[in-house]
Amino acid sequence: MTEPTSPPTPRIGIAIPYTDRVPREQVIEFVEAADRLGYESVWVPEAYGYDAITMLTLLAARTTSIQLATGIINVFSRTPALIAQTMAALDDISGGRAILGLGTSGPQVISGWHGMPFDRPAQRMRETVEIVRLALRRERVVFHGEVFDLPKGLKLITHPPRPQVPVALATITDEGVALTAEIAERWMPTLFDIDAAPAVFANALDRGRVRRPPSLDPLIVCPTVTVCAADDLERARAMVRPNFALYIGGMGSRQRNFYNALVTRYGYGDAARRIQDLYLAKDKEGATAAVPDELIDRLAVVGPLEHCRERIRGYVAAGYVPLVAFANREPEVQRAVLEALAPRALSAEAGAAA
Repeated sequence: MTEPTSPPTPRIGIAIPYTDRVPREQVIEFVEAADRLGYESVWVPEAYGYDAITMLTLLAARTTSIQLATGIINVFSRTPALIAQTMAALDDISGGRAILGLGTSGPQVISGWHGMPFDRPAQRMRETVEIVRLALRRERVVFHGEVFDLPKGLKLITHPPRPQVPVALATITDEGVALTAEIAERWMPTLFDIDAAPAVFANALDRGRVRRPPSLDPLIVCPTVTVCAADDLERARAMVRPNFALYIGGMGSRQRNFYNALVTRYGYGDAARRIQDLYLAKDKEGATAAVPDELIDRLAVVGPLEHCRERIRGYVAAGYVPLVAFANREPEVQRAVLEALAPRALSAEAGAAA
């Protein structure tokens, strides 16, 4: 008689805030709990606050199993060689748990904060990934590209535990998504509409997959999903609405806001234009109020806790590895949501139902 098999544990990650609104020790304890609960990865962002690597190093010392991902660092503010050195060190310290999440960011951060021209972002991303992989394999880095020229052939003198760290690219333009499907292990999209995004990005993903080397496993899709659990749906929407207004209205210029363009492709062009007009006119309250309820419900997971659980189950059932960003601010509510969405809890439920 064949023994019944347990359903596989769902793969779910967490994304932590990029501000210091939450005390550091509280964040660390939250990630330690996620580690115990079976979450597969933690993603530490980097915008123009603290850097991501310092926190990841601290988390490496306080956790045992959860994978540690930059979520994300940009390809302009560090050289490819420095990125390779840093990830080699993090992978060594963590016992082989590092994931390299990369993105191009946008003109607001690259030019406005780092003082660098936002030039050829997709090509820079491609060359950065290639150089990082050369370095981590401890090959002599001789590289002649459009952005980088490295003729000296230097070689990493330390010995990282793995010859390749998984690469995740955070992309939402067709050019970037095609590149991701070609060269990356993971894709980390944001403002991901689980119903509309597959069709919106289908052509870009197909173009990239045609060129994907057979040595790479199938692309793992890890959408960032904002979750706010509350019995009062309007209250839950209100807690996430300002962040959507910021991204749709204020992340970039009128001519170059990738998030605004993506929401427009989802069919919300009129709302996207109004949000941007208000935000750029410094009417943040008006921009926030202009974010439609329907758009929030499509891009975020909001409402009663059981509804949130069902939505996250839907991401997993569709083959995604959702990266949960917790919007609830009360520590006790955050912990309750963390426990309710825990992979082991969802897996145990599935096993009991079977």
